[in-house]
Amino acid sequence: MVVIGGGPAGLTAAVELVRAGVPVTVLEKDRLVGGIARTDSYKGYRFDIGGHRFFTKIGQVEKFWYDLLGGEFITRPRISRIYYQGRFFDYPLKAMNTLGNLGLWTSFQVLVSYFQSQLFPYPREDTFEEWVSNRFGKRLYRMFFKTYTEKVWGLPCSEIRAEWAAQRIQGLSLPVAVWNAVFGPRRSGPAVVKTLIEAFQYPRLGPGQMWETAARFVTGHGGAVDLERDVVRVRHADARVTDVVTRAPDGTEQAVAGDAFISTMPISELVRKLDPPAPPAVAAAADGLTYRDFISVVLIVKQADLFPDNWIYIHEPGVQVGRVQNFKNWSPDMVPDPSTSALGLEYFCTEGDALWRMDDAALIALGRQEMDKIGLVKCADVIDGTVVRQLKAYPVYNGTYAGYLDTIKDYLAGFSNLQTVGRNGLHKYNNQDHSMLTAMLAVRNLLGERHDVWTVNTERSYHEEIRVPRDALSSDEAGVD
Repeated sequence: MVVIGGGPAGLTAAVELVRAGVPVTVLEKDRLVGGIARTDSYKGYRFDIGGHRFFTKIGQVEKFWYDLLGGEFITRPRISRIYYQGRFFDYPLKAMNTLGNLGLWTSFQVLVSYFQSQLFPYPREDTFEEWVSNRFGKRLYRMFFKTYTEKVWGLPCSEIRAEWAAQRIQGLSLPVAVWNAVFGPRRSGPAVVKTLIEAFQYPRLGPGQMWETAARFVTGHGGAVDLERDVVRVRHADARVTDVVTRAPDGTEQAVAGDAFISTMPISELVRKLDPPAPPAVAAAADGLTYRDFISVVLIVKQADLFPDNWIYIHEPGVQVGRVQNFKNWSPDMVPDPSTSALGLEYFCTEGDALWRMDDAALIALGRQEMDKIGLVKCADVIDGTVVRQLKAYPVYNGTYAGYLDTIKDYLAGFSNLQTVGRNGLHKYNNQDHSMLTAMLAVRNLLGERHDVWTVNTERSYHEEIRVPRDALSSDEAGVD
């Protein structure tokens, strides 16, 4: 059995396979396992490629985490804010903080805009702009959704498909947000919002600790995890994949055969690497899928305590940074010197654009200046820094992607021993636990069950609310906090 990719989906599949007694080889092109959920390091400072909460409603995923990592998890309070127009808004919203920042007149205008959207909604919800405006009103959409979303995707919100909003913001609207801000989570009806997520689990040494442990589990049970082995060709005959050809950093190539294959590589790359090539229409569809890339600028700061947040969303259009992670607040063990802190500044970009081409020194200088401008860190307090670039961090949901993806999906379904899983394997913006579930179902398919991994969606693992049946609450839980 061959698994392409050593991120959460690939290593989940590998662990499940060796537990079932199936020999497996994992091929990972990077020097670290974990994919976008890896933990990198610089001079003893550990940092995520973004932040990765460990919270799930999927029982088998939670069991997987604790079976592997157990006592290495720590419970962290969830503290996050939005920076907009020089002010910090608590997120999730809190009534007095929001009202104080917006003022009575702007708050009134937000409500008027919301009621206008209810009276005169967009008749179709094809785009992110239409979907959000119908639920929050146009004014709140422009304040708290438009700038940040366009930073992330590099597209106007009028070109981002509504299904991305429905996948990531489902269950929320202005009335729900206001109710939660004023009264706390709603506790009525057949499905009760038990809580907005105020705490989460986190590996003591970062999310990469989970996947480093998973890799050791695989090798300890007879499997192989081969790093820096880039799959450059996927050879096939008679509707079956026969083997893959990998290339090492020194240019040497090696063929790896298998009876079955699970791929987590970007689905567009998989198509391009097929040998013989895919039909022209399928190849054109692969070329039509696009991705958003990502730069993390890590700043080492000579301050023990900077601010309480785990992360801050930067909605301010006057700076390019999109989000700021405070790694010490994720886990104190991420920072080797307690008199210092480490920040991860997230810049969303596209390979080859001006940000992507900036050298590391210029990016660190930009990060220092923008942190000073926002007021989070003084330039003089930044004593060091490093830069990590991440290709294909986010599959783009533009107006053409669905048709291209259907073409590719239909073609790949013709291979009897190939499954694609995970965020990039399905070109679907999955959370970590969601990607893991697709891998678990793929393994079950190999063991004789029948599951369509394409039907898995984030409704099963929504990360901001827990909804539970009302009769599952105890009498204390059903009351007012």
